[in-house]
Amino acid sequence: MIDSSGMKIRTGGPEDIPDILALLDGAVAWLAGQGRTGQWGDRPFSTSPARVEHIEQYGREPFLIRLAVDDEGRTVGSCVLSEERGAYIPAVDERELYVRNLVTDRARKGSGIGAALIADAVEEARRRGIGLLRVDCYGGADRRLVAQYRALGFTETEGFEVEQPNGVWPGQVLAIRL
Repeated sequence: MIDSSGMKIRTGGPEDIPDILALLDGAVAWLAGQGRTGQWGDRPFSTSPARVEHIEQYGREPFLIRLAVDDEGRTVGSCVLSEERGAYIPAVDERELYVRNLVTDRARKGSGIGAALIADAVEEARRRGIGLLRVDCYGGADRRLVAQYRALGFTETEGFEVEQPNGVWPGQVLAIRL
């Protein structure tokens, strides 16, 4: 798939994990630079062995990595999909495609990368005959991330909380019905 800006969406694999980690490191730095550390803290993903292992799992089944690549071949966004939701997410009584991770190059904020990856996820759900696409995100502080997913066509469903060593992490589940 190629959008109007020349960005291509392609399937990724284990060899693309370093690019995903670099995008996540950039997102953490961008958030921390705004004083918004509640979502992922202020330390790069690539400096935490546990986080690196978590992201490396995306290179194995049952995950589908979809990458946005610019016209020079650089990875500018990543969307990881699975028919399995995270263990802390409330279950639904139907088959679903779940966005397990979505991250874009913060230097290209507002250029439509996230929208293109979500449009691609919607098409993947349709291809699989699935009528529900869900995602969860950080639901605390200013809820700007929740608003961003709403702008991408998602509707808020249930909230949840995950106990973390430094306190409770508030989450929000959102969905698109196809």
